[in-house]
Amino acid sequence: MDTILWMVIPCYNEEEVLPITAPMFLGELNDLIGKGKISPESRVLFVNDGSRDSTWDIIKSLAASDEHYIGICQSRNRGHQNAVLAGLMEAREKADITISIDCDGQDDITAMEAMVDEYHDGCEIVYGVRSKRDTDTFFKRFTAESFYKLLNRMGAEVVFNHADYRLVSSRVLKEFADFKEVNLFLRGMFPLVGFKSTSVSYERHERLAGESHYPLGKMLGLAFDGITSLSVKPIRLITTFGCIVAFLSFVGVIYALIAAALGRTVAGWTSMTCIICFVSGIQLMSLGVLGEYIGKIYMETKARPRFIISQRTWEEEK
Repeated sequence: MDTILWMVIPCYNEEEVLPITAPMFLGELNDLIGKGKISPESRVLFVNDGSRDSTWDIIKSLAASDEHYIGICQSRNRGHQNAVLAGLMEAREKADITISIDCDGQDDITAMEAMVDEYHDGCEIVYGVRSKRDTDTFFKRFTAESFYKLLNRMGAEVVFNHADYRLVSSRVLKEFADFKEVNLFLRGMFPLVGFKSTSVSYERHERLAGESHYPLGKMLGLAFDGITSLSVKPIRLITTFGCIVAFLSFVGVIYALIAAALGRTVAGWTSMTCIICFVSGIQLMSLGVLGEYIGKIYMETKARPRFIISQRTWEEEK
C-alpha cells in the first residue's frame, strides 16, 4: 500500500512520558506497515510546543535513532491547538493521511488501524470517539459531557466525546488551510470542512506518566473559546434576555404609575436595591460576553501567524 501516514503528536513538557509512548507509536506504525495498510515512508511527527524541559532533546535523539521519527519545534509555546495545526500543515504536502493524537498514552493507539481502514473505505475524516469515561471523575465526566451538549445547543457542530484524536486526509487539509482564523477550536472546525466522515470508538486510559497540562481552568477556557469561536448564539441570547427584562421593566413602570395614581405607593428600599443589583449584574455579564467577541475580532484583524517553526530534525541532519 502506498498510502503515506504521518502521526502528528503535540508535545509540551513531556520528558517523563515521551520515552514511554514514543516506542508505542513506532510499534503501531510498523505494525500497519507490516500489514500493508500504509507505506514504509510513513512517519511519527512530534511537535514540540516550546517546552521548557528536555522534550526537544528527546525528540532529536529519537529522530537520530530511527528514520521514522521526525520532529519540528515551535519558536515558543503557542498552545495545544496551534501545535496540532502546525503539525498538520507540515504534513499536508508530504502525507496522504494524518492522525493527530496526544503523546500521553491515554488515547488507544490500536484504534488507528480501524481509522486507516475507514479511510480506505472512502472516508476523508475519521473521528476518534470515547466509548466511555470510566477513568474520569464524576465531576470531569459530567462537565465534559455537558460541554459537548452545550456546544451543540449553541449551534456549534461537534462530534460528541471527540477531542483531537482524528484521521484527516490531505484532501481535507488542503481545504482546511483556507480557514485562517487565529482563535482555534479544531474539533469544531473540521466538521465545517465537510467531506465523508465517520467515527471510531475507543477506550481512553489513564495517563502513563507526568501530569496533565489541562487543569480545570484551561478546560473552562477551551470550552469558552469553543463556544465563542463557533457560535454567535450567546449574543442572541443576550438580546433575547434584554428584551424580556425590558418588557418586565415596562410592566413594572405601568404598575408603579397606576399604584401612584391610586395612592398605594410604599417606600421599598429592599426591592429597589434588588432590582438595581440584578439589572447591573446582567449588564456587566452582557458586556463581558460582547467584550470577548470584540477581543476575538481584534485578534483576527491582526492576522498574526498561528505558529512559527524554528527547527526541524531533518534539517539538522544535513
